[in-house]
Amino acid sequence: MTSSNVVSEARSSSPLGSLSVVFWTTGPTDTKPAASYLMVYSLGDGSDGPEAGAEAMRAAVEGMGLTVGGPVVDASQGPRVDAHLLVEAQQAVLTLPFMKLQCSVPVEWEAAAKELGHVYLVCSVRPWPEGAPGGAVSEEQLRSFFAGEDPLADGAHVVLPVRRLQG
Repeated sequence: MTSSNVVSEARSSSPLGSLSVVFWTTGPTDTKPAASYLMVYSLGDGSDGPEAGAEAMRAAVEGMGLTVGGPVVDASQGPRVDAHLLVEAQQAVLTLPFMKLQCSVPVEWEAAAKELGHVYLVCSVRPWPEGAPGGAVSEEQLRSFFAGEDPLADGAHVVLPVRRLQG
């Protein structure tokens, strides 16, 4: 897994700070196909510190129609979620109200996303300075980030349909 920087350094003057993403795949297993995941998080380097950044991220995520710490939302079935994902030619383009990113994704990530027709998106309100942009993120680091009593409590979770180019 590799994290990707998705905003310019000018963003560090905002409470959100630098935003980054990390993507990974799980499976397949005997009972489940491979699944693609994408997490958006702040490095906690915003103008007013990590706590203010967490609150700014919470407000941004709730403004999308998601609930931090709430149930997993299926964006294809439930309430309108202001998030869109295009996956094509080993590229993912994620559009959220507070950011837009395009990043390269591995072949297996794209294949799993297209096979299932969706990606599991996590918008974390907890800053993750250890997930520095452009660096490798190990499974252990990712597990450590999600460790705790309730790994769903620090983020909003949505099953986001994958859009493709029409051809």
